[in-house]
Amino acid sequence: MTPRVQLLTHSYWPERTAPQRRWERLVASLREDGWAVDVVAPAANKHHTPVHHREQGRFSLRPVIGPSGERVHRTPYVLLRNSRAGRFASDLASGVLMVPRALTAPKPDLVVATVPALPTICAGWVVARARRIPLVVDMRDAWPELAREAEVRAGPLGRLMEAAVISVQRRAELVVTVTEGFAQRLRERQVSPVETISNGVALDQVPQLDQRRRAPGELRLAYLGNHGESQALERMIRAVASIPRDQGLDVRLRLVGSGTQKEQLRQVALATGALASGAVEFCDPVHGDEVWDHYRWADSALVSLRTDWASFAWTVPSKTFELMGLGKHISAAVTGEAAWVLGHAQNVTYLSGDTEQIAATLSQLAADPDSTPVDPRGRSWVAEYADLPGLGTRYAALLAALRAEAHR
Repeated sequence: MTPRVQLLTHSYWPERTAPQRRWERLVASLREDGWAVDVVAPAANKHHTPVHHREQGRFSLRPVIGPSGERVHRTPYVLLRNSRAGRFASDLASGVLMVPRALTAPKPDLVVATVPALPTICAGWVVARARRIPLVVDMRDAWPELAREAEVRAGPLGRLMEAAVISVQRRAELVVTVTEGFAQRLRERQVSPVETISNGVALDQVPQLDQRRRAPGELRLAYLGNHGESQALERMIRAVASIPRDQGLDVRLRLVGSGTQKEQLRQVALATGALASGAVEFCDPVHGDEVWDHYRWADSALVSLRTDWASFAWTVPSKTFELMGLGKHISAAVTGEAAWVLGHAQNVTYLSGDTEQIAATLSQLAADPDSTPVDPRGRSWVAEYADLPGLGTRYAALLAALRAEAHR
């Protein structure tokens, strides 16, 4: 009998997001391994979907066939305010709608529910228990630690959310994390079994970029990704704004993407004069080859996480592997496991300390045109340890073992 798995996720093809990239490639590996796959996901969010693909992501009562032959079952997407509370309410509505949609699809051998949309794993638990089949929880973020540090724990809803996460983690037949540090934290909380399948990138879709020739004093930084609380981009804006342009330094920061903090970041850039001077510019989210065009413009690619939240010591942004694959110089404001991973790239400059220290580091990079070299060693490391096809093969083996155990 053909093995069948059902995936519950808040973001899937044809969207272009970090969870979508991970799971679209993992699903392809499962299909190659002989699995039938049903994906239950909300209708595509237009803000994360290329215009010419939006029709494929619309809600429909009938499942549609995905890029690897998987069947995609859509629920309506409830679009609320682009804020923390609004996004959580949207995710909560999607999680509720996922349950009946999943239960009317063919019965699988296993259910996989993935965060960061927290209500999704609660929906997964309901479906798995109703079907009496094993549940796999795929933890892309360090919950509930991240909730505490983001101060979303306050009030009855926050406490209920934290209790739900811990309960589902302990009751799942398997928990998969993307970092070994968080896996160890879960084991210390008596969550078992826990396995690690890191984030990664499909290297065959990532070009190797050349180094831009630049004059002394010039430096271009490009950040592509979420503009949220976790990224602490305000410190980067203030650092770039504080660099004196009358001393022969021309440091520019390009921020590409969207998020709950984007308008606040724009106000910071406006207040510091960085917008008027051109030191900071904001661009809308892009897809496909336009992504690489922004990195070609840059001398260094920026990856940034808050360093004052302990949970980020065992968090590795999924963008990390893409940047390593490009071969471009990387400016990194990260700690812990993310810094360890980036250490294999050999052409990384770490941005630490306060705004003044970050500005000083960027000024030093700008002064030396040879300080931002291209280096292939990061791509070589990704090819061995974080290429998504290989990670997909490992994931398929984990699910096959769990299915065999359940059938016994």
